[in-house]
Amino acid sequence: MGYLERIEARPEHAPWTVPAQPMPVKPSLARRIGWVVAAVGLAGVAAAGVFRLLETHDEPDPECERDQVEAARELGGAAAILAFSVLADSGLQHYRGAFHNPAMYVAPSAAAVSLINSVHMVLKPEVSSNGRLALSGLTLSTGLTGLAFHLGNVAKRDGGVNLLNLFYGAPLLAPGAIAISGLAGLAAAQLVAEAEQGSPPTLLGRPAGMVVGLGAAISMLSTTVEAALLHFRGAFHDAFMYVPVTVPPVTALVLAAAAFEPRSRKAARLLLQLTAAAGVAGLGFHTYGVSRNMGGFYNWSQNILNGPPIPAPPSFTGVALAGLAAVRLMEAA
Repeated sequence: MGYLERIEARPEHAPWTVPAQPMPVKPSLARRIGWVVAAVGLAGVAAAGVFRLLETHDEPDPECERDQVEAARELGGAAAILAFSVLADSGLQHYRGAFHNPAMYVAPSAAAVSLINSVHMVLKPEVSSNGRLALSGLTLSTGLTGLAFHLGNVAKRDGGVNLLNLFYGAPLLAPGAIAISGLAGLAAAQLVAEAEQGSPPTLLGRPAGMVVGLGAAISMLSTTVEAALLHFRGAFHDAFMYVPVTVPPVTALVLAAAAFEPRSRKAARLLLQLTAAAGVAGLGFHTYGVSRNMGGFYNWSQNILNGPPIPAPPSFTGVALAGLAAVRLMEAA
């Protein structure tokens, strides 16, 4: 009797066999929380979007302060670039993770609505609107919630928060980009509201240029930390990988100094322009990095997920644009 015949002749309930039992499937706590966050987040995105469409806007004030309006336009542009970066990057990376947690749908959804809202800020910065405040606040809360989820993802891995898990877990500071986008939108909406009232540009009771400048400097440093971690994972195999971990920190320090020392503002403007250009150049370098993977763009569906994140470098451009708005406000004060 052959092997297959002996197997087929084995009694159905032989003592050496154990009938297969289905494993009970119980959703994890994180997944159940994810469903709640996804439901609340997507409902918030939908409600805020509908409110934004139905809202009546105040008419532009012809006497509105020009510098404040132009700074609001630049902040809207910064928010738009950051929202686009998050929309593309989180969409790709969460698709790579198979959207295993329902909360992963919230980030690209909120980023898409934020992008539309921010583009409207750029086109019509002089329009005062409570809807802009609502959507920007929602964007900020999405980013802060994402930071908590990414920290939890890294912490629950074997070994907790260590270098290896920071390399290969959810990128810890990535949701900060959408949070910064929300902050830029809130600042832009507040500047326009104060300009229409003829008030000097202030945020949180302090000069707007100082607040936006310090916020942009801190944001640039946090973005640098994320880039440094991932470029260190890539062993800095290309000399250009040192640019986003050298130029932006220097820019952040000079921008912070410019908030208190007027003589630093010219240098801050030049460095911010250089940082913005580096973000655009990084887009090209990451695209080239994807093409160097086996199969290049003929195998784009795999390489675009596993190569360097193409949408990530423009985050530097967005933060630099917010810094340029801060310098404008400082010079106008």
